[in-house]
Amino acid sequence: MVGRVRGSIETHLEVAMRVVFVHGACVRDGSWWWGPTAELLRERGVPSVATALPSCGETGRPGGVDGPGLPEDVAAVRRVLRADDGPTVVVAHSYGGVVTAEAAAGIDSVHHLLLVSSYLPEVGQSLSAFGDGGPAPFLDVDPGTGTFGVRPELLVDTFLQDCAPEVQERAADHLARQSLHVTGQPVGAAAWQRVPSTYLVCTQDRGTPARLQREYARRAGRVVELDAGHHPFLSRPTAVRDLVLSL
Repeated sequence: MVGRVRGSIETHLEVAMRVVFVHGACVRDGSWWWGPTAELLRERGVPSVATALPSCGETGRPGGVDGPGLPEDVAAVRRVLRADDGPTVVVAHSYGGVVTAEAAAGIDSVHHLLLVSSYLPEVGQSLSAFGDGGPAPFLDVDPGTGTFGVRPELLVDTFLQDCAPEVQERAADHLARQSLHVTGQPVGAAAWQRVPSTYLVCTQDRGTPARLQREYARRAGRVVELDAGHHPFLSRPTAVRDLVLSL
């Protein structure tokens, strides 16, 4: 099923729900990235939490050769998911879909997965399985320190071209150097195989082109397309909120 998000989606919340956000690679401070959408959800009575990923240096230890990796990210998200047994929608962005595939597995409170310009790996697959064998031109990879990050000079044109100027100006302050080994560490579970899933294709994404997103989305139960760049929760928060509420 393929639909396009336009305008508002009328929704009626019959049971209490919460949203758990899982951000993508090479960023920190998830509450900033998800903030506009989280605030709109809060106004509709839906609480949310943005998880911190250890591999991005958000829990004290910096990313690097000996730094935290995918297993630590998975454990961090599972702790958040287990902290509340109420109905939960997990909204995962980009690399966050890899983390969520394992982190959400076997947790009964998770009722739906929303993957935003993201990945649905099979058991044994890693983030690198979705690439073309080489680093993307917008990434700065440093094998010596065992980290990678977004090149600041390419941040806006690649990922935030449809965002407001004030968002573009502040985004660089929320980038992070991430442990490089997360790209090759395989997931041990694939929650999307058992949990209903929706894939949000961002048609103006310059980091992960729409043609690749549509290929990845074939594994999802439902596909929705939105005329937005890589971070629709910043550029089109109302549309993302309405999509979340419709789940």
